[in-house]
Amino acid sequence: MDNLAVLSSLALLPLVLVGVLLAGLHWSAKRAMPVGYVAAVIVAMSVWKMTPIGIIGATIEGIIVAITMLYVVFGALLLLSTLTIGGAMTTIRAGFNGISEDRRIQAIIIGWLFGSFIEGVSGYGTTAAVVAPLLLAIGFPAMAAVMVGLVVQSTPVSFGAVGTPILVGVSGGLGGDSAVAERAAALGLTMPDFLAHIGFHVAAIHTIVGILIPLFIVTMLTGFFGPERRFRDGLEVWPFAIYASLAMTIPYVLVARFLGPEFPALFGGIFGMTLVMYTTKRGFLVPKTTFRFGPRSGWEAHWMGTIEPAEVSEEAPRITRARAWAPYILMATLLVASRVIGPLKEWLVGLAIPFKDILGTGISTSIQPFYLPGFVLILTSVVAFYLQGMNKAQIKEAFSLSGKQIAGTAASLMFAVPLVRVLIQSGPSLNESGLASMPVTMAQAAAAISGMSWPAIAPWIGALGAFIAGSNTVSNLTFSQFQFSTGVAIGLDRPELIVAAQAVGGAGGNPIAIHNIVAASATVGLLGREGALLRQTIWVTIYYCLAGGAIACLFVTGWGLNLGTIMATLIVIGLMIVARKLWHAPARQPQEQPEKVPVSP
Repeated sequence: MDNLAVLSSLALLPLVLVGVLLAGLHWSAKRAMPVGYVAAVIVAMSVWKMTPIGIIGATIEGIIVAITMLYVVFGALLLLSTLTIGGAMTTIRAGFNGISEDRRIQAIIIGWLFGSFIEGVSGYGTTAAVVAPLLLAIGFPAMAAVMVGLVVQSTPVSFGAVGTPILVGVSGGLGGDSAVAERAAALGLTMPDFLAHIGFHVAAIHTIVGILIPLFIVTMLTGFFGPERRFRDGLEVWPFAIYASLAMTIPYVLVARFLGPEFPALFGGIFGMTLVMYTTKRGFLVPKTTFRFGPRSGWEAHWMGTIEPAEVSEEAPRITRARAWAPYILMATLLVASRVIGPLKEWLVGLAIPFKDILGTGISTSIQPFYLPGFVLILTSVVAFYLQGMNKAQIKEAFSLSGKQIAGTAASLMFAVPLVRVLIQSGPSLNESGLASMPVTMAQAAAAISGMSWPAIAPWIGALGAFIAGSNTVSNLTFSQFQFSTGVAIGLDRPELIVAAQAVGGAGGNPIAIHNIVAASATVGLLGREGALLRQTIWVTIYYCLAGGAIACLFVTGWGLNLGTIMATLIVIGLMIVARKLWHAPARQPQEQPEKVPVSP
């Protein structure tokens, strides 16, 4: 079979099936993912003629990757349990409430700013796994906490884990292409400098698109989870949301320009958090009314998971602010040190468990137990045992609680990741049809019908890769070379801009990546609600890909009567219309006692 339209449709079938089951039929991921995996295997064997040993090898690789993800999630769960049982969360909650009791402000400071910092130092989906439990612990509904954590995994993601999506994803994806080397040489750049050049364009697009992400967060928060389900409550804090966005993105893009792709999210997050917390304490742009979620008795049942650390923390002993925050400071310090101190990083990476040439398929992977964030999270938890003076019974309780919580996640990830690896590994080296892998086939079909409009399409391919693999890095590895080659084929003078659009789209696809949704949900005991979360976060991905595509077109062609200008104009008009409608939309399900009260002077 050589019909590209049919092949791309068949390649897309397992993903469409999973999406329908999750978002359409409201299945849980642990039910939908096995069905999606079986569909991927059937398509791989019947159409791509993928060898049985290749499918088994890809599945084993997926299981190994899933184990590494569970390792990170367990570390996040253990740290949450430790800080909750030991009393640190009581102090942390009081500290954030001391800055502002407004849940919108808390979501921006903890989610957008602290989350960007965590993404910058760790990546691997750690952001939502850290942010969601922290928001839960200070009184957010579980589903609201996860939603915030997922939406944050957009703008900072391209520079997560000290630039891994660029330094590993784009670098690995472009490696070995002579056309790339020629383009770098034409610019008078070495390959590392060429990567930094691409990274700056990635940051520039993110800075423009990401300016609205904090506003998205608070508007979705109040519209979906407010006592009156009113989007206007979020929109009315737009000055603070835009200010907080710029507090992160301005240093973010400057760091990308002058220091390279390792630290934009890390430095942007820490600078923005420090600045915004300082000015918020002094009332700068703080709204005159305080938004709360309303009485817990009025919350909808599906908002809540099986973990309720906010209640536990109220009963836990109060410790000093320094001791409460010390575990997070230690975690950030260890993560930064392990990624920026060359000899230490090499040593930790070298302590790997290799899985080479699995079953003779040529598929290789490894587990780096001491380099993965899970190790730092667990080590931080152990230190926190002593900082909080926990006894043996409390330590045992923390491990027991974390172990029970991780069990539900394993069932989903053990099928979700192998599904992804079967799709990615379905290329010529493991099939008898000679076809390109399924993700590349889908991308080729999109390119065939787009022509010069490809810059507007490129972010969608990146998002597709992130949705499939749950990783911007893997999306970039899979599609960077294809994106660059497409840019050359359609005659662009700067084909690297298409790679930048790919990386932006890969970040924009993270909020809907099933891996991330499942992993983040597990940290707050919210299993089986993945479809509901997907229906909320998909709007962020749609916005990110549309806006990212428009900006990419403008970078390629400039302003004028062209696709980029038309798209940018329509997006601005569309956002204004939507904002107006949301502003005037009537309140829904009002509570007897409204939770929006004047702030005392």
